[in-house]
Amino acid sequence: MKCVAIKGPKELSPALITEPKSINGSVLIEVNKAGICGSDIHYWVMGQPQTLVMGHEFCGKVLDPGSRTDLKIGDRVTALPISPCGECEACKSGNPQYCPSTWNEAIGLSLTNPGAYAEKTTARADLVIKVPDNVTDEEGAMVEPTAVALHAVNLANIKPTDNVLVMGGGIIGQLSALIAKKKGAKFVALSEANTLRGEKAVLLGSADKYCNALDENFTQKVLENNPYGYDVVIDCCGNSACVSNALVTAKPNGTIILVGVSMENISIPSILAVTKEQKLFGAIAYTKEEFISCIDMISKKELDVAKYIDDVVSLEEVQHAFERLTSGTDNAIKILIDPKK
Repeated sequence: MKCVAIKGPKELSPALITEPKSINGSVLIEVNKAGICGSDIHYWVMGQPQTLVMGHEFCGKVLDPGSRTDLKIGDRVTALPISPCGECEACKSGNPQYCPSTWNEAIGLSLTNPGAYAEKTTARADLVIKVPDNVTDEEGAMVEPTAVALHAVNLANIKPTDNVLVMGGGIIGQLSALIAKKKGAKFVALSEANTLRGEKAVLLGSADKYCNALDENFTQKVLENNPYGYDVVIDCCGNSACVSNALVTAKPNGTIILVGVSMENISIPSILAVTKEQKLFGAIAYTKEEFISCIDMISKKELDVAKYIDDVVSLEEVQHAFERLTSGTDNAIKILIDPKK
């Protein structure tokens, strides 16, 4: 079976792997569309683990329903790519994202569970969700990142009077800004180092204002509309500069949501969090309810996620797609993969 696997730092390679089968009741899925995620880019940059077949955002067609008696061959589905145990306190509380086992066998994030950068993949039966007929394959592949953004915004508990700053104009940042507006935020600004992406955020209606993260007067400009700081800052980058700027731009007693992930330790002026009594929350993944809620909102046309899709590429073109997304000079926000292309 054709796939794309990590070969080394910033290098992906077409490969052939054994076709997956339904095991222990898992659902065998033919991949229709798969998304390139920011975490995939982290793995690509590191070049590790080698031979990993990524792809945890996808929509496809059931080839073998496994133990799911409510599914049939041909049904279109997506899935939560995580691997929670279902028995621990976190799982029983409805928060599988906290489960110690959640990432052990995660689809496209573990060597033992190849992902959707391939013609076929498998998903645990209890985590497979049917996609409504009025949701396209492209939209189905966007459910997972939308759920990440929804979870971050839910943690922020945004109120209609809130001013919100989102740091990072990748897909999670764009969707976080969009959902913050949907939740009633009075004003949403977005900062981004890539000017083309940042300007696109305003054009697409994700944000009310764009601020260049590399501007030497960044703090002054981002606070022009809110001189006392933002009620909520959602950081979708994770590096020292962005988290530090989040502490600077959030108001006293403001809320900071850390969505971005750094693979290394970062340095921040924690004295600001102390003296301003700011609330910092980490945000990881989503609950199953949030995942399903995103499908529902997309189906009801309450969220237009398709507008962020810039291109759909073949498996042979995935390497170039990663280079586009990390160039800093391309306005692409989301690129999907079509293994049949």
